[in-house]
Amino acid sequence: MRMLGRILACLVLLLVGLGAAGGLVWTRYNATGPSTQSTAVVVPRGAGLEEVASRLAAAGLVEDPRIFAVGAMVEGSYRRFKFGEFEFPAGVSPRGAAEIIVSGKTIQRRLTIPEGLTMKQVMALVARAEGLEGQATPRPEGSLMPDTWFYSWGDSRERFVERQRQAMSKLLLELWRQRAPGLPLRTPQEALVLASIVEKETGLASERARVAGVYFNRLRRGMRLQADPTVVYGINEGAGPLDRPISRADLEVPHAWNTYVIEGLPPTPIANPGRASIEAVLRPAATEELYFVADGNGGHLFARTLPEHNRNVERLRAIERQRANSRN
Repeated sequence: MRMLGRILACLVLLLVGLGAAGGLVWTRYNATGPSTQSTAVVVPRGAGLEEVASRLAAAGLVEDPRIFAVGAMVEGSYRRFKFGEFEFPAGVSPRGAAEIIVSGKTIQRRLTIPEGLTMKQVMALVARAEGLEGQATPRPEGSLMPDTWFYSWGDSRERFVERQRQAMSKLLLELWRQRAPGLPLRTPQEALVLASIVEKETGLASERARVAGVYFNRLRRGMRLQADPTVVYGINEGAGPLDRPISRADLEVPHAWNTYVIEGLPPTPIANPGRASIEAVLRPAATEELYFVADGNGGHLFARTLPEHNRNVERLRAIERQRANSRN
């Protein structure tokens, strides 16, 4: 309140300003400020003129908060102040700072949601995102669109997550309408489930459609998918990767996502797939392959028959034994 009194005193001088005092205040209001670099300042929702002036002074943008406040009052700009996070250039004048706040052009923050994260992992990222407010309700697994998302300070976490859900829903329906004919999928949701498995199976763009083709071949023959990532999802309850290698015993654990045990697709996606994986599932590669195994270099070796697959597995094991021996 003391600062407000000083502001009013300065304002009187400026208004009555028949002398040098008023002119000095106005000159300082338009003068280059003391900052030597670009600076970000948050103007909270509902902040009054005194608080805004104090925040600018604390950030080193204005030398005297009273000068900023008096000028903003005289111009009436303080009535149009917006809230949010603003960036002020080096040397910005008090008047220039007021104009930036009036403009409402807040800093655009960004949060990248990578492909293949589970709902729990995405919600943890959103919860930690600086500047978002409130809590967000988890959506169904697989229903959020991975991407780099922009937001402003003070935006709602709930609305931020809902934007991702709407984007995924729109994309899925769009790609579903463009799907290849004859796919053994009844609904867009089934496509999303399989796309999440493809997303977790390979990080190579060149392999996605091929992996999808293998899974469709298995589905058509009534074979189990036998996808390791679905086993991990069930064991870890969607929390992310295991902190250990998957074991043979894990493949025998009876749960709804264990595609070594269940027939067909699991009940839900196991992650949030990206566009490329959804496209791969809805336009899979034409192949007769039924098997694949990780080659240890980020890719996979594919096979049409079980004997061929077993030879691939044994060849990879031999390579691994040679590497182990060379390290010893």
